[in-house]
Amino acid sequence: MSTESESKDQVSQKRELENDVVSVEVKEEPTPNGTEPTTKKIKLEPQEEPEEENGSVTTTISKEQRIVVAPPKKPQLFYIPLKTGLVYDVRMRYHAKIFTSYFEYIDPHPEDPRRIYRIYKRLVEAGLVYDSSLSGVDEIGPYMLKIPIREATAEEILEVHSEEHLKFIQSTESMGRDQLLEETEKGDSIYVNNDSYLSAKLSCGGTIEACKAVIEGRVKNSLAVVRPPGHHAEPDTPAGFCLFSNVAVAAKNILKSYPDSVRKIVIIDWDIHHGNGTQKAFYNDPRVLYISLHRYENGKFYPGTKYGNSDQVGEGPGEGYNINIPWRSSGMHDGDYFYAFNKVLLPVITEFDPDLIIVSSGFDAADGDMIGGCHVSPAGYGYMTHALKGIAKGKLAVVLEGGYNLESIAKSALAVAKVLVGEPPESTITLRPHPETIEVVDEVIKIQSKYFKSLRYGIPDSIFEDVYDLPGVDNPSYKLVNIADPIRSHQATELFNKHSFISLPIINSPSEKSQFSTDLPDQLEDLIIASPDIYDCSTIILTIHDPSDIWANLNPVNGVIESHSSIILEHPLTQMIDKIAKEKDSGNTEKFGYIDINVPSYQLPIPGLTSNSSTYNPIIFSQEVLLYIWDNYISYFQQLKKLVLVGFGDSYQSIVNLYMLIHVGIMVQVMAIVGMEMVPITTIMMIQVNDQGKNSEEL
Repeated sequence: MSTESESKDQVSQKRELENDVVSVEVKEEPTPNGTEPTTKKIKLEPQEEPEEENGSVTTTISKEQRIVVAPPKKPQLFYIPLKTGLVYDVRMRYHAKIFTSYFEYIDPHPEDPRRIYRIYKRLVEAGLVYDSSLSGVDEIGPYMLKIPIREATAEEILEVHSEEHLKFIQSTESMGRDQLLEETEKGDSIYVNNDSYLSAKLSCGGTIEACKAVIEGRVKNSLAVVRPPGHHAEPDTPAGFCLFSNVAVAAKNILKSYPDSVRKIVIIDWDIHHGNGTQKAFYNDPRVLYISLHRYENGKFYPGTKYGNSDQVGEGPGEGYNINIPWRSSGMHDGDYFYAFNKVLLPVITEFDPDLIIVSSGFDAADGDMIGGCHVSPAGYGYMTHALKGIAKGKLAVVLEGGYNLESIAKSALAVAKVLVGEPPESTITLRPHPETIEVVDEVIKIQSKYFKSLRYGIPDSIFEDVYDLPGVDNPSYKLVNIADPIRSHQATELFNKHSFISLPIINSPSEKSQFSTDLPDQLEDLIIASPDIYDCSTIILTIHDPSDIWANLNPVNGVIESHSSIILEHPLTQMIDKIAKEKDSGNTEKFGYIDINVPSYQLPIPGLTSNSSTYNPIIFSQEVLLYIWDNYISYFQQLKKLVLVGFGDSYQSIVNLYMLIHVGIMVQVMAIVGMEMVPITTIMMIQVNDQGKNSEEL
């Protein structure tokens, strides 16, 4: 029984063996970087049972059953194994201002030689660079690779600058102290000493080498801690602490030296000042897309020209390859920069598809910088750097420009360096952008959508076309209607029908001097309307307002306004009249009158109204039309005892202006001034006429 049972068990085990798949672990060769070898499991088909013949056992393995182990292969990774390149040299600190007084020791020049030292020191303290002596050693550890610096050659510099410009900077090497001080005094916010030429060549050459190392694949990205900065230096003149235009010179030479691998470059300038020198170097060059985010303030912030406005888009073949995002004021923070990045920079750069991105990385928008007056955090700079790493196959070179708070630039540069090395950006509080930022970015999108499809909403070919260039617009029968006009007509018609309102005309005789300093709106009908017995009223309520706001839904496909789901609020004067009539005592014989003034406000250029030949300005017009009503109507109302002025929107400022111009007469009759917007109670502009008939302006 036992023998028969054992025989059955052997048969059962044999069948199970035939149905099983054997797994064998095979270790691969050690990897090149010394990490533990991986283990693979290889499936083996069950082998045939060994056969006994003449007392010996033989095993037959078919060709298909042999184990074949694939040889190990290195992963096709070109970015991860590389380090981040670093450019730094202590000799760039030799460029320094010649002190002429004790106070300059106490309060040194903002472009302080210690700027690059403090950044390098912070990189060492954070462990990204191994250099205990802070002397700029060549072997700097496992995270960053020291890129050898060199002086830029005359040939390289002349790719951007004129010979006269180069000779002037070169001549500072041999100037005496008095001449150096004289050139410092004459220059546009620059200083020079006998080492300025050397430092400028090193700064320029270091920027070139930082870009070359990225293009040649010696590093995955690079950080150039260089000075003096460069983006204000124009082809013919140094300016704004800048001697040579470092980034512009580097970009020109990279395009020249690597025509096959580098055909397009993006330069992003997030220094708080507009990079007028960089922009001028590429204003007609379609190979370089220049994007600048900067304080502009209508051209009053340095460099103090209109060259940094959003309408400066390039010229000739370079038209459409220059983007300015001009901040209207100080106080910009992470949310403002993130909004501009997500709405404009990232879509545009991705569409442009560059082979290299160079960042003119000024840190004077950083929180704590008194010159910049903004609040970008180190995490904010890290986020922007991280966003750019995903474009151009990671080929990114960050080059120091401005930044004048030593602690702020050290923290900001460290945040950028960490992201370049491979760390994710630190978390930051996502702040909502300022309303002014949304307006500026929207303006930029409208301008640049002509050149970049990624900025067009809806169907690219039909949205953002200039409607005034459409075929047939010049035909007199083809009429374009501003949507604010029919809305005003509806308001007026309702008051005409319900309360018998009348129009008060503006009489502007050609033979007499106009009371208006700006052009009048084209649509004067229904501009000023009043209750029919306005001349006999003892109390008048005057409302002056901007056009009604429209709450509208945009069609997500073609971008047009869906009229069936768009609304406006009922005119407030209608509600006011009804409420006063309801609250008025039955025995009260006081007569109430109403005047309503609509001030047209146009945001987009409309031929014949806000074109270059028109001087129409809504704020100034609102001030002047209210003064016109006072002089030509209200001052003649003999029964008037009380006047209530109500302002909505920007037009409220006209009431303040009226009060300040004729406050002696108006205080007798005005019972209240009501403003519906939180605006300063101060006039935008007072125009007074003295005895000589000359205008004097008070801002």
